[in-house]
Amino acid sequence: MTQPAVHRPVQQPEEGKDGPGRPSWMHGAVRIHAAGRTRLRWPAAIAAAGVPVGVLWWVLAPSGLNVLSGNPALRSGSNLDTWLPRDLVLAGLFLLAGCIAGALASGVREEERAVTDVVLVVAAGALGALLAWRTGVLCGQWWGAPEDASANASIAFSLRSYAVLAIWPAAVALTLFVGRFLAAPKTPAARKPAPGNPASGEPA
Repeated sequence: MTQPAVHRPVQQPEEGKDGPGRPSWMHGAVRIHAAGRTRLRWPAAIAAAGVPVGVLWWVLAPSGLNVLSGNPALRSGSNLDTWLPRDLVLAGLFLLAGCIAGALASGVREEERAVTDVVLVVAAGALGALLAWRTGVLCGQWWGAPEDASANASIAFSLRSYAVLAIWPAAVALTLFVGRFLAAPKTPAARKPAPGNPASGEPA
């Protein structure tokens, strides 16, 4: 004997819940948390890049390992000719790092970019510059030859012009501006109607 089919009532999700047993506000919180992690990814990577840039500064610059010039006379910081090139090497590294960071950050889609994101990326460039400077100085203290810096602090591996620290964030900001300018949609110029065109209202 066939038993009649039993129709079970379908449970409707409770009001204020998105899915079984999960409130809708929880989904919104998860989305906000994921968006925040994505926004902080680029600034964190840019700031962390200051450590390898600082090591590279000590490897390339005069009074460091001096790989860039290879001149033995520029290995010691007591040579006054090493002070300016040492700062210029760090300035070049900051300019390169800032352009690369700005170009990568410009790849973010316009609808996903906010003013706070631009501020974070520029601030990360400033933090990366500070980390690079301190990392290079520490490399000189740990692995460099001992120098008597009692006569002048610049004899030790250091940075004389602190204005160099502004190059990295400035390069990031300039690259972001140029990238946004180039990516802006071009509005075509309005074409003038040809003479004799009825739409122009001029007689033929």
